Amino acid sequence: MERSEFVSFRKRLTKTQIQMAHLLGISVKTVRSYEQGWRSIPPHVERQILFLITRVDGKAKTQKSCWTINKCPNEQKEHCPAWEFDAGKFCWHINGTICSGFSHETWKEKIKICRKCKVLLALL
Repeated sequence: MERSEFVSFRKRLTKTQIQMAHLLGISVKTVRSYEQGWRSIPPHVERQILFLITRVDGKAKTQKSCWTINKCPNEQKEHCPAWEFDAGKFCWHINGTICSGFSHETWKEKIKICRKCKVLLALL
């Protein structure tokens, strides 16, 4: 996540830097460091912000599941944690999902693909 996106999402959440720090469980100094570009935004912070931003507009209520959107075959669905936990609207948030035909080692690797996927893009 780039600093400009962090700032944009904070504003969409209608949070001050202080409120954002409380929400993320970090210091205000850290939030300012992210926004100034002095610190890179770690994956766990990016993940939490993306979750929060997908909840703001209520788009998730009308969103179809990832396996429907991506037309996943049954054998792929049966091995996917998103299917197992009925989290097809939040597949991007779960490690181990079978995106692009295979599971990714880390969430940081996975989110690169998810940021191009119709499922997450529809929620942002």
